[in-house]
Amino acid sequence: MRGPLLAAAGAAMGGTGGPLARTIRAKLTAALQPTHLEVRDDSPRHGGPPGAETHFGVLVVSGLFAGLSPLQRHRLVHEALRAELAGPLHALQVTARTPEQWQSDPQNPPAPPCLGGSKREKRRGAGEEEEEEEAAGKQ
Repeated sequence: MRGPLLAAAGAAMGGTGGPLARTIRAKLTAALQPTHLEVRDDSPRHGGPPGAETHFGVLVVSGLFAGLSPLQRHRLVHEALRAELAGPLHALQVTARTPEQWQSDPQNPPAPPCLGGSKREKRRGAGEEEEEEEAAGKQ
């Protein structure tokens, strides 16, 4: 059963999202019975093609987290999304709180900045960039 906060969060997030977002929402709801759940698709911020659904952030508020360390909470989230993490889901930011924690601080931390780059892209050092700029200026 979806609580009012869960339903409101879904509407506030612009509907149900793409297929992977809907799967994440359904699996976390079934496994963790959250009183509040936000699923954020951060994929466009990471240079993927439109509709890629590879980078997500989730905020899960569940009574099942009571008495668990942050690591144990993250493990529960990861266990619920095992198949997705082994396949299309490349990155997942997890915020896992108890209802009491959420009530005292109902803020979702901002998404971490994208550091850019790709494993297919050669990383350049600062010296290389300066040398290229100097070479371009001499031509």
